[in-house]
Order: sequence, then structure tokens, then C-alpha cells
Amino acid sequence: MTDVTPELLPHPRVLAAFGLTGPPVLLAGGQGQSVFADGAVLKPAGSAEGVEWAAELFAGVQGDEGFRVPRPLRSAAGGYVVDGWMASEFVAGESGPAGRWDELLVAGRAFHRALRTVSRPDGLDREQHRWAVADRVAWGETTVAVPPDVREPLRGLCALLQPVEAPSQLVHGDLTGNVLFAPGLAPAVIDFSPYWRPVSYADAIVAADGLLYYDEDRELVESAVPGADGLQMLVRALIFRLVALAVPPGPEGVVPADEMRRFTRVGDRVARWIVG
Repeated sequence: MTDVTPELLPHPRVLAAFGLTGPPVLLAGGQGQSVFADGAVLKPAGSAEGVEWAAELFAGVQGDEGFRVPRPLRSAAGGYVVDGWMASEFVAGESGPAGRWDELLVAGRAFHRALRTVSRPDGLDREQHRWAVADRVAWGETTVAVPPDVREPLRGLCALLQPVEAPSQLVHGDLTGNVLFAPGLAPAVIDFSPYWRPVSYADAIVAADGLLYYDEDRELVESAVPGADGLQMLVRALIFRLVALAVPPGPEGVVPADEMRRFTRVGDRVARWIVG
């Protein structure tokens, strides 16, 4: 944690509204926007509607076994957003799945079991951020223009797609870096990224991240999403990650070369697994 320049701080009235004092300091991660104060984490709220809904959801899964979630803080006025800021309790733990893949997957599945009866939120259909768009592309619900260097790898992944049948529910679509581990405590699930998809798709995103960024191999894939249907979920997860990188494109209009090498390498490997 480091000192924060004043222009990045929530206004003192925001801290007061959540019953916090200070001093505020910047947390590592959180895209450089998360602030710690008085045992709480504050961050820009984005969609107030989405934050209020997610806060009520997280408040309802407190105490479930197998995982922790940060407790959202209500303001003095009763809401969860004040002047564009939200707050939740700070949860102990460190991120980093290497060597903890099984723990991460078990915690994610426990979290998803706690969500299995939650109704589909209407707000998901209104999301237009790049991850929401990429998710729809992965499931054939929309198409999107991508930079020239992305077209061939994306075409190759799409050529591997086959129909799958699996029930959808509310899932966290970005677990890999958002599960915290602490000795003696259940893993903590943070920074909820909601999608209405099969649980196996959420697990496949974890496996895709392992292949792309942690030099993992098929052992992780078989642990996360075994069988032919699992490979189909993996293809969708790779499309999701690739399109999210490409929309919008980087500052030079292309996805970074090292990212393209990763997707080409992993896409070729998955194609061999599927085709045989």
C-alpha cells in the first residue's frame, strides 16, 4: 500500500458516509483505483445499479462454507454507492493461483453453489463493456470487428466450436486473479464479474488463464473441465479472453505480439486435443 495523491482519493464526505476516517492509502491491483481506509476497501463504483445489486447478493452469501466474500458496507443513507464510490470490508489473503489451482477451483465451485438459485439479473443484458461483448462473441450471440492480427487465431478457435448443452446460472467469469488465499481461512472470492453461463465455463476460463499465462498443461484442463464438453468450454473461454483483448484494440490498433503468440500456441495445442 502506498500514499495516494489527493485527486485520486474519495472525498472526505464519502469516507464519512461509510463511517470511515483514514488515512486512505492506495492498494496494489484494482487497476490503481482501490483505496484502503479503516479496514475497508473503496473503489469507483461504475454502474450504481450493478453495485447495489451485487452488494445485496454478496450480503446474502455471507457465512457459506468453502469460501469468503468481502462484506459490502452500507452508507449512512442506506445505499452502497456514495458519490460514485463503493466500499467493502478488507479481506486478508494473497492472490496467485500457481500451486493452488485445486483450491481455487474448489472455492469457485462452492461460490457457484451458493448462487445456483439466484435469478438471472436483467442488468446483464445492458452491459456493453468489452468483457461482456467478448462473452457474447464466445457464445455466438454477436460478432465484432477485430484487428487483422487477431482474425486468423480467432477464426481457428471458432472452427473448433461444437454445440454444448449445460445449464446456465450466475457465475464469476474472472476467478483466476480474484481468489485470495490466507493460512487457516477459506479462500476469499473478490471483484465479482457476473455472467449467466454454465459453471463449467467459469472453470474453463480458469484453465484458459493457466494455459496462457502460467505454463500449465492438460492436467489442469482435465481437473477443471474434463472430457469433450470441457474442451468445448475451453475453446469458448479462449475466444472470450482473445476478443476481450481485441475490443477495443490496443493503442497501436493491434493486440500485443506476446499475447498473440500465447493465443496461437495455446490454440494450436487445444486444436490437437480436439482433433486428435
